[in-house]
Amino acid sequence: MDSGQSTEARVADLLERMTLREKAGQMVGLHVGSFTVLQRETSWTTTLDDAKDAIRDHQVGSATPFGTGFSPYNTAVVAGRVANQLQRVAVNETRLGIPLLVPVDAIHGHAHIEGATVFPHNLAMAATWNPDLAERAARITAVEMAATGANQNYAPTADVAREPRWGRTYETYGESSSLVEAFVAAETRGLQGESLRDPTSVAATVKHYPASSEPTRGEDTAPVDISMGTLRRVFLPPFERAIDEGVAGVMPMYNALGNEPAHSSTFYLTDLLRDRLGFEGVTCSDWLAVWMLVERHQTAASFAEAVEQVATAGLDIASVGGTQHADTLCELVESGDLPESLLDRSVRRILALKFELGLFEDPYVSPRSAIIDVGSEEHRRVSREAARQSVTLLQNDEETLPLGDVDELFVTGPNADSLDNLLGGWTVFDFDENEGPTVRGGLEHVVDDGTTVTYEPGVGSDESAGRDAVASRAERADATVAVLGEPWYLHEFGPASLRGENGGFPQRNSLELPPAQRDLLDAVAATDTPTVLVLVTGRPLVLTDVLDQVDAVVVAFFPGLEGGRAIADVLVGNTNPSGRLPITFPRSMGDFPVRHDWLPHPSPLGMDEHLPSYDPLFEFGFGLSYTEFTYDSLDVSEETIADGGEVTVSVTVTNTGDRAGTETVQLFGEHRHSSVVTPVRELQGFTKVTLSPGETRTVTITLTADDLRVVKPDGSRTLESGAYELFAGDRTQTLAIS
Repeated sequence: MDSGQSTEARVADLLERMTLREKAGQMVGLHVGSFTVLQRETSWTTTLDDAKDAIRDHQVGSATPFGTGFSPYNTAVVAGRVANQLQRVAVNETRLGIPLLVPVDAIHGHAHIEGATVFPHNLAMAATWNPDLAERAARITAVEMAATGANQNYAPTADVAREPRWGRTYETYGESSSLVEAFVAAETRGLQGESLRDPTSVAATVKHYPASSEPTRGEDTAPVDISMGTLRRVFLPPFERAIDEGVAGVMPMYNALGNEPAHSSTFYLTDLLRDRLGFEGVTCSDWLAVWMLVERHQTAASFAEAVEQVATAGLDIASVGGTQHADTLCELVESGDLPESLLDRSVRRILALKFELGLFEDPYVSPRSAIIDVGSEEHRRVSREAARQSVTLLQNDEETLPLGDVDELFVTGPNADSLDNLLGGWTVFDFDENEGPTVRGGLEHVVDDGTTVTYEPGVGSDESAGRDAVASRAERADATVAVLGEPWYLHEFGPASLRGENGGFPQRNSLELPPAQRDLLDAVAATDTPTVLVLVTGRPLVLTDVLDQVDAVVVAFFPGLEGGRAIADVLVGNTNPSGRLPITFPRSMGDFPVRHDWLPHPSPLGMDEHLPSYDPLFEFGFGLSYTEFTYDSLDVSEETIADGGEVTVSVTVTNTGDRAGTETVQLFGEHRHSSVVTPVRELQGFTKVTLSPGETRTVTITLTADDLRVVKPDGSRTLESGAYELFAGDRTQTLAIS
């Protein structure tokens, strides 16, 4: 208890005092609430009293009483009181008084708490191309978490979105490893602050290690079958960057990589993660992953065998393992099937994190602080700015946008007046409509006094209703805004009990707009009224057949609590759109997977006889503005780069339009020749620049030799001599690698 001692000394002293039962308890967590489990049982409910008993009797070291979609305690003040109750049991009613980790799923703000600040989801945040903004959002998330007693976040998500059919695409920062890396680093810094001992800092837990986002068929948690070279080139860099930033935790993926489940893999959890990548923190299971080894992967014949596998592999905490997991650990040690030294290894890491978080000094919170900090106006302003920067303009025929003098503006579509559908999953469901404006409400707030906003839903997510009313209103209006796309969902794509029936949309079998939404567009297009399609979605959809029906297209990737106002500001011109796509929009389902960094390959019949490898509807990095930008030059400070060196890349940009705007300068590169096949272009850096009409500015991006290394089939990285082509806008420059 002497805070003047080193963490290492305090851990050693405490570990020496612990019994086997106390060690096992530290390696498990539990949740409070009810959910349906995947093993052959009915739903169970864990009450708050059950949790207190588990802490007293089994010394359980981690508890999630709120901050999930399954908890009954999701209001800010109540959450803080519940956290304090559980901490008092752990500190005052157990022999050693070890405080609890209190983890939550705060994926885009502390969004499972009513009244909290809900930021745009990660894909939307990536569309801002502004990691500094993501860091500010994460800092706010940490402050609001800490105010309610939470001290660990199951975030950031470091998955690289390589399979858009996957329902969890919106939780990612896009398809580029470099882009994901930058945002994961920013989020880690924001959550953990300058020091974990800061009472407003929380432990970040990067997930889903090492490569969950390219599942077979796009099916959530299905096996991932990739090479070691692809693993090291595409999927691992964001995790490595998080480790470099000092991330406190790592969560493995549900999937098997090849034929080896990540949770039970000594190679992935120990050899690669710790010995090669240098991670020293805590590994935490995804929720039911240990049971899935028995019931789904079928690599363990019993729960005891699954527990033995994960403990041996290097899993430290079974996040919702509860007392059964703790008892099983004890039984395995007592029977001689599991060395107690493996428990010591994990418990050292867990205790170290608790000491670093300052929990032994003060694990409690003041519920009053939640009233002040959670959902404050200052925090919501940051959310609003993030939403504005995320909105992306994809089409603007005849300068339909921004909307000019409009006497009557007609708004329609299933997402036009739904706050839940702007928020997306991992959020309090059935959000109070007074918490923020929908797109309809945002437009009513920002249009001129002389403009009337009319509304007709016209259609559910996939259920026709009121086509004639839609056509009649659109006919009378000066402009129509159709807000279509995907509804609220998580995973793949349920649970139906929360999201309701949706006629089979969204799904992974088809990413086109459903028939009812297409029918609505048909009705609007038949009127010849200028029409704006606002697409609210969690991933790219196939829009090829609808572009001719509309004059402008705006996309918002689940933009959060302030999304309705942000979209409205873009539509009327209060905000000049600056969002850029963090993921490619394909022309058809048959094009999947389609990625900007595709690998070149032979064309046996000749280039003209093969379909193009990358011919998307809207490419990665694309986005329009209400002004125009030209690239005047692309220069490098040195013509040659050697191992250990770096060069400064300078790009000169001019705003040639008539209004101020923000351009995202994207630097891509390509090895002209190398010993292995490398992508035709990879994102190497980016920066944003805001320019007044006629203004010219030169921005710089630093490129290091490490950025140019080639990944070999075994996963090793080497710097190979040769020409390296750089691209920015329509400019190119060649850099020699020596």
